Amino acid sequence: MTAIETISSREVPLGGPRAMRVMRTLPHKQRPTIGAWCFADHYGPDELRMDVPPHPHTGLQTVSWLFEGEIKHDDAGDNHALVHPGDLVIMTAGHGISHSEVSVSKRLHGVQLWTVLPLEHRDTERRLDVYQVPRTELDCGYAYVYLGSLLGQVSPVKTFTPLLGAEIVLNPGTTLRLELNPEFEHGVLLDNGQVEVEGVRIEPSEIVYAGIGEHSLQVRNTSKTTARVVVLGGEPFQEEFVMWWNFIGRSHEEIERFRQQWQSQDERFGSFEGYEGTGPAWLPAPALPNAAMRPRKPREPHAQER
Repeated sequence: MTAIETISSREVPLGGPRAMRVMRTLPHKQRPTIGAWCFADHYGPDELRMDVPPHPHTGLQTVSWLFEGEIKHDDAGDNHALVHPGDLVIMTAGHGISHSEVSVSKRLHGVQLWTVLPLEHRDTERRLDVYQVPRTELDCGYAYVYLGSLLGQVSPVKTFTPLLGAEIVLNPGTTLRLELNPEFEHGVLLDNGQVEVEGVRIEPSEIVYAGIGEHSLQVRNTSKTTARVVVLGGEPFQEEFVMWWNFIGRSHEEIERFRQQWQSQDERFGSFEGYEGTGPAWLPAPALPNAAMRPRKPREPHAQER
């Protein structure tokens, strides 16, 4: 049987205490990363409006994936896009970027993911890539493989580190045996339904983690309705890094500099037009913690018995 561990989620407000609330599973003190995946928010279905004013990023990629709804994206690379279900939207912050996100639809449902860029690519140019991901029909349901390879499907999307990202919807009472890349660590996040992974019940927004060396995972929908999961994976990320607010750097001093540059509206993050929300023209950064932030060290890429 595949060794697994469960990573819990926590509720956080997105953009303020009255904003849409999301369930955040990564980062987690137990597992800061799964491959280069360093951030995972799960939200909806929710009828509250997403309104995130212009804000900065460095050293990462954002990966937006919707199950339901529509979001307007604007950024300092002069990119403007409407995000729909089935669209993979990857924003590469690289050296620095600013962007906004505002929901167009009344109802939203999806995941917001980040990947940390390796040191050699962290200062790459800002860009936005949008892909329409084909739906793959399965005997037990269907899937969208938007990064990497799974279920016989290979995504054409290039990544800075080897990654896997997929949405899988299982019909009632069905079981799927996922064949894994044993060089990857993997996580299965439950969106909705009643699902067991390797016989262990998983709750919505939780992630079941399997480390390297594992060749398969059994995912079973035990309910009388459909169930949806998101599968994340990648080669273990071995670099140390500091992640605070919307920045990824390699030291406390770097993060402090990024914050100062954003507060002074430095050209590092660019500027753009198109934000149509009700928030400020740009989102001020919170205060830094009193103690110096230490780099996150890689965890052992094997499931820990709990």
